[in-house]
Amino acid sequence: MSEHIEPDDSLPGLTIGISGPARKRFAQRLISLALRLKGAHTYYIRPGARVDVSLLDGLVLSGGTHVHPERYGQQPQVSAKYDKARDTTDQLLLEQAEAIGIPVLGICRGAQFINIFHGGSLCQNVTPLRVNTRHRPLLLPMQTVRLVATSLLGQVMRAPVIGANRIHSQAIKQLGKNLKVTAVDNDLFVQAIESTQGQWLMGLQWHPEYLLYHAGHRRIFGQFLEAALTVKLARLSQTAPAH
Repeated sequence: MSEHIEPDDSLPGLTIGISGPARKRFAQRLISLALRLKGAHTYYIRPGARVDVSLLDGLVLSGGTHVHPERYGQQPQVSAKYDKARDTTDQLLLEQAEAIGIPVLGICRGAQFINIFHGGSLCQNVTPLRVNTRHRPLLLPMQTVRLVATSLLGQVMRAPVIGANRIHSQAIKQLGKNLKVTAVDNDLFVQAIESTQGQWLMGLQWHPEYLLYHAGHRRIFGQFLEAALTVKLARLSQTAPAH
């Protein structure tokens, strides 16, 4: 039985940027809800916006259109919508976020963008490659995902195997530098990545914001905010005047 969602003000004063499409959609509203239920404030970032990331305590790269393949040295192989302005914005946001070390959570497109940012590539259409997994999108957690138990994600979910949804048709192909795979599906497509450099950076191929009725998926947002608070306190201690 899933736990009842209760507001939690234990993480006050945190401001989290949510990067998304020009028109905020239901997924971005759910991400904001998941964060605000834990007491954080959210700031929505549209393509083309100029944001001083040093004023944020964490960054979420949400889902949306495909990242343009030219960013990983390919031409489009599928018919898809692209948003180059958003690609540019996410590039600038991620550069700043990694430079100052604030936590980053990438969801679906966001996870793929993190991989591309680190020099990796994508498979533009995994549908014909599926053997052991379903071809159609699944909004309910009917996809089996196997986790690396020692990873941040494994510690958060507290289980070696979880159920997740699947709305994507692309997947990580070549893994980017300074990243590690922390979850796969039954066809061994990458479902989650993390940084190997100590920064709290997590990319999820599924959409935990649609699964807030499950405690484990809510904990992903909770752990992200706890990491953001830790970093914020460390930054404040560095700038505090000496007595």
